[in-house]
Amino acid sequence: MRYVPIDNRLFIQNRRNFTAQMNPGSIAIFNANDNMPVNADGVHPFIQNTDLFYLSGIDQAETILVLFPDAVEEKKREILFVCKTDPKTEIWEGRKYSGQEAAVLSGISTVYWTSEFEQIFKPLCFEAEYIYLNTNEHTRADCIVETRDDRFRKRCQQQFPLHTYRRSAPIMQNLRMIKSSWEIDQIKKACQITGSGFEHILSILRPGKWEFEIEAEIYRQYLCRRSRGPAFAPIIACGYNACILHYTSNNARCCDGELVLMDMGAEYAHYAADVTRTVPVNGHFSERQAALYHAVLRIKDTAARMLIPGALLSECQKEIIKTVEQELIGLGLLTLQAIKNQKKDQPLYKQYFPHSVSHHLGLDVHDDAKAHQVLAPGMVLTCEPGIYIRKEKLGIRLEDDYLITEASPQNLTSDIPIEIDVIEEMISGNN
Repeated sequence: MRYVPIDNRLFIQNRRNFTAQMNPGSIAIFNANDNMPVNADGVHPFIQNTDLFYLSGIDQAETILVLFPDAVEEKKREILFVCKTDPKTEIWEGRKYSGQEAAVLSGISTVYWTSEFEQIFKPLCFEAEYIYLNTNEHTRADCIVETRDDRFRKRCQQQFPLHTYRRSAPIMQNLRMIKSSWEIDQIKKACQITGSGFEHILSILRPGKWEFEIEAEIYRQYLCRRSRGPAFAPIIACGYNACILHYTSNNARCCDGELVLMDMGAEYAHYAADVTRTVPVNGHFSERQAALYHAVLRIKDTAARMLIPGALLSECQKEIIKTVEQELIGLGLLTLQAIKNQKKDQPLYKQYFPHSVSHHLGLDVHDDAKAHQVLAPGMVLTCEPGIYIRKEKLGIRLEDDYLITEASPQNLTSDIPIEIDVIEEMISGNN
């Protein structure tokens, strides 16, 4: 594997936490993601099901995890199934995990080949009263591709129609929201890699660079530091492109006098960073750009202070709007009278700040979490306000990653330059 192996005590503890919340007499099944095909005979790079990785640490297709804490045979209370390699596969794709290697990575002593799953699973199911099945219940998910979990769910319910079924997702959401020290270490590493990449970009940025040249440098910097690459498609947006929230074309030239918004984050050991910086292509903010930048930075700092135990993200969003409106007035974009007269269902600030200010971060960039869940120590969230003025072809977003603690939130990306004078000096000093 590319990254330094994670201590398998993380996965052992994760499984204990999960099974502790299962009903007595229950069995739970988790499937790996598929190898996704391209049009011809190839496949896209494999991306593991993050729930399966969270519980096993196995980064390989055709993997199945079975948890049955009340199984009669002790060795079958945790079972891992991995695909069996053969000489032909090794020639074309390389070798797969051996049973011993899978056992060491996961901390699971009972390992079978995936081809043996049906003959082992069926008698176990007859011992169980409840079957926990895994589903993607992310509120923003729009799944049009059937996954291995989806196919298994249909087959299992047909084969065992009289069992009582339960959802694994609510348990997984509760567990994954709170990061252990091992997980926080991986996120910190992803943040460090992201910071190194950003500082390199500042060293090569100048008018005439293409957005895709910057994107290419990001990939290079991440890959050279044992990352698999970006945790999501980088947004490299100059000028008006910065006003397109999910702009990923990255095919425009960065011109003198423009700002370039870079929303980026490295992946490390499957864990993600998510950072946004907006900098001047020529190394100097104009007066208007600086005024807008300082406004966004004040909003971010205000919002970050709200990320404390007991807070609700929905309430933080409502509260930060007051600061956003004040800044928009100061920038001459809104007036107090206009805000007083606005329709409640059509707030004026949304034309300049249309997105939310925070989301959970972890194995997924938009990590799964329960709606209306109060913040608690161990959670990791982004803080990412922005102001976008389309008629001025000007958009600024600033984003950092925060660990919720009993005291104040800890900025995991505080080492990544954000102050105007520092950014200007770093860009100008290399041109």
